[in-house]
Amino acid sequence: MEVNFCITCGSKMESRDVDGTVRKACTSCSYVHWGNYSIGVGALVMKEDKLLLVRRAQEPGKGYWTNPGGYIEQLEPIEETIRREVQEECGVEAVVKSIVALRDQPRGIHNIYIAFDMDYASGEPTPDGVEVDAAGFFSLEEMEAMNVAGFTRWLVDVAYGARSEGLLQDANPVVPLNGYGLFRA
Repeated sequence: MEVNFCITCGSKMESRDVDGTVRKACTSCSYVHWGNYSIGVGALVMKEDKLLLVRRAQEPGKGYWTNPGGYIEQLEPIEETIRREVQEECGVEAVVKSIVALRDQPRGIHNIYIAFDMDYASGEPTPDGVEVDAAGFFSLEEMEAMNVAGFTRWLVDVAYGARSEGLLQDANPVVPLNGYGLFRA
């Protein structure tokens, strides 16, 4: 997507070197368009040694089994996003334990995807009928016969082969930083 007008004042944007990179910058005010980014989240929810998966009912990935997830909303803390996405897609309540994986996908809209290890709390997997047409907890053996998406297969390996606790939310940072979601090893 090309940015032609400033979102701050509406003036024309021009290409300009900003900190060594050519970026779109406003001709009238100090606004600089730093790029196009999206942040996705995914849940790795285990119950009795089975992983929660959903089957996509829409593109991209229609017909593939994936872990539940989605994109963060502008003013939504990321740990609320992942809980909401799991609840919306398949009716399962889950609690964030830690961040266990990250995917960096540079492209037209640079995508960052953060995978959360989550504790199952309650609910039976029930597809939402819009984004998801099937949902359930599946063993590694059951997944062998399923159409599991490639990236999800990598996340399955992360879920079953966790070698650390991952990044944990820092609930009591040494310096209070209101509005920040802080995670640390």
